Amino acid sequence: MFEHIDPQSPTPLYEQIAARIRVAVAAGDLGAGIALPSVRQLAQRLRVNPATVVQAYRALEADGFVDMRHGAGTFIKAVAGERRSQERQDQARQLVRELLASAARMGVSPDDLRHALKDELGAAA
Repeated sequence: MFEHIDPQSPTPLYEQIAARIRVAVAAGDLGAGIALPSVRQLAQRLRVNPATVVQAYRALEADGFVDMRHGAGTFIKAVAGERRSQERQDQARQLVRELLASAARMGVSPDDLRHALKDELGAAA
């Protein structure tokens, strides 16, 4: 779940961590009641400051994705189907924005990108 955390990204690490958890919840990979790694465990695994993990967990709690229980851990909350659907749509928009930014940096025209996307979507069907 955390294999794409990139310290070189302009997106802050805590946002990357929170986004990966949101995606996992939206996809149904993490269900209600599942315990997330402890702050210390995740910080060691990702080689980040524990405060970064705390910030990610607090952002998730504020968004209603997790419940932080002092001394017990951080647990996934039950998330309504419409909220999961909205999160998937938000993530899709973010992916498109990243794709467009990368294409612009590489000089790929919108038409070339459109054709490539159409071809790939056709191949995946």
